[in-house]
Amino acid sequence: MASAGRTAESLLQLITAGELTFAMEGHDGLSAAIVERAGFKVLWASGLSISSSLGYRDANEASWSEVVNVVERMADAVRIPILVDGDSGFGNFNNARLMASKLRRCGASGVCLEDKVFPKINSFVGDRHPLAETAEFCGRLKAIKDRIPDPEFVLVARIEALIAGRGMDEALARAYAYAEAGADAILIHSRRSDADEIFAFTRAWQNLLPVVIVPTKYYRTPLSAYRAAGISMVIWANHNLRAATAAMRHICGRIVREETIAGIESEVATLDEVFDLLKYQELAAAEERYLPQKASGVRQPV
Repeated sequence: MASAGRTAESLLQLITAGELTFAMEGHDGLSAAIVERAGFKVLWASGLSISSSLGYRDANEASWSEVVNVVERMADAVRIPILVDGDSGFGNFNNARLMASKLRRCGASGVCLEDKVFPKINSFVGDRHPLAETAEFCGRLKAIKDRIPDPEFVLVARIEALIAGRGMDEALARAYAYAEAGADAILIHSRRSDADEIFAFTRAWQNLLPVVIVPTKYYRTPLSAYRAAGISMVIWANHNLRAATAAMRHICGRIVREETIAGIESEVATLDEVFDLLKYQELAAAEERYLPQKASGVRQPV
């Protein structure tokens, strides 16, 4: 089991601090290490990015156990808190609580559950986004809270009513119900290119619980507007995956065209940078401490 209290600033402290916090996406141990090294205080274990890195679509094609295995590797790589995208819980209340307890044991600091039916599809794909019944989804939230009574484990309820075209009244009604069910924070999601829906929600919500947002589509909105709205956390949800995809496509294309790697060496990380991120120096120090020393020329007694 990975360490539960991972840093001086826990996820719960960060999300309730009253200041805007940023979470950056990671999808494996290496990307997690890069996020931490860059200075982010929270790691977002993205369902889209983990699925894509495994070769699956973000449509619950990856199993919850595969997601847990990836999160375990990420938890071993970093000390910052990890908020995991738990999709809709991979089934009913029982699947949700089982997944959440496994995530907690492997080192996650919280899980975000979205109020869709299983299987879900990525919120930016198509227009078919059926929502779970409010009471049933509240059961999933309560089951997680009962299974993991640790107050430091953060449960974020993600509302997809605006994605599904259900409107603001239903988004708010669901938010109130999820707060009553035990959620620690609310993630309100929108696929519009402006943040008007988000700010309409925060004005009505009045920070009853901390609000988390994912501005993938409305990325031009200035951060000052989020701070003025009292938003607690912004998740940059898929940018390491997209950056890696673009970089790998570029480098592969160059090598195919040029039939040499001579021209791209200055554009890629050095092996020493990779070794540093994955702490090869710790292994070398451990070898000095734990492996038998080389013979010094002195005959050992037999």
